[in-house]
Amino acid sequence: MEHRLDDWLLPGTQISRKGAHYQFPMPEPSEAIKANAHYFSNPQWAQEYLDYCHRSEHFRQRWLAAGGDWTGKVVVDLGCGPGNVFATLGGKPAFLIGVDVAEGSLELAARNGYVALRADAAQVPLKSDFADIVAINASIHHCEDMRAVLREGARILKPGGALVTDHDPQLSAWDFKGLAKFMWDARLVIYRLIGHGFHKTGFQQACGLRTEIHHRPGDGVTEALFRETLEPLGFDVQVYRHNHEIGAEALQGQWGRAEFKYRVGNFLSGRDPKAAESALSLMCVAHKRKVAVA
Repeated sequence: MEHRLDDWLLPGTQISRKGAHYQFPMPEPSEAIKANAHYFSNPQWAQEYLDYCHRSEHFRQRWLAAGGDWTGKVVVDLGCGPGNVFATLGGKPAFLIGVDVAEGSLELAARNGYVALRADAAQVPLKSDFADIVAINASIHHCEDMRAVLREGARILKPGGALVTDHDPQLSAWDFKGLAKFMWDARLVIYRLIGHGFHKTGFQQACGLRTEIHHRPGDGVTEALFRETLEPLGFDVQVYRHNHEIGAEALQGQWGRAEFKYRVGNFLSGRDPKAAESALSLMCVAHKRKVAVA
């Protein structure tokens, strides 16, 4: 049976088509939504993000270990951006929905195999209990209410399915203090001068920083955030720390070695750079328990 997006929408939901993607009304978008929609709708910036982020073999192997091959599965990618996760993992999903607030990124995602839907990840117009996999990569920290996004992902996942999140900054690793905080702030000037990465101009840098709602010193995600949100909803939760350039070994309790600048930042902040709390990102793999039949 071939599915359509309508099959997964909540009853009474009205969506419209714009270009290659669908739109659900967002009458009063928050400042965070506006910032992310602006940055990731820029064609050049969105293409850069697609080309250079989350495309490594380490990323691919880590995600395959966490959620398996997407072939034959119904997948929802919340905060899909231009489609990085599927572009890296590949496979042949039975149905692949990408949800994001940035129209420009959704156009790219549609060309990369997603059925692309503009909607707020904290309030998606999708039915409950239908997706085999819900992916949320490098997105939770861009949202004002991180718990609300996790709850929505939990709601639309079917029993027995897997919710996988990744690349959200571990609060303890990014809590830079003293000289480390000064260096963190100073990097912006240096990056802008040399045109490093996503800091090619002052305007691009400023727009990008406005999207990083929970990615700044003293903010980020914790293991408690995932456990306290998902376990009461009937999930078995595993949280893994890692330093990005590590594959399936992350799910075996290894976190790898951070770049030198991050090791220095943690050392100057009074933390052991090799310790678990200094690992840069958290990955959460949560399985929704099946309801026992009496």
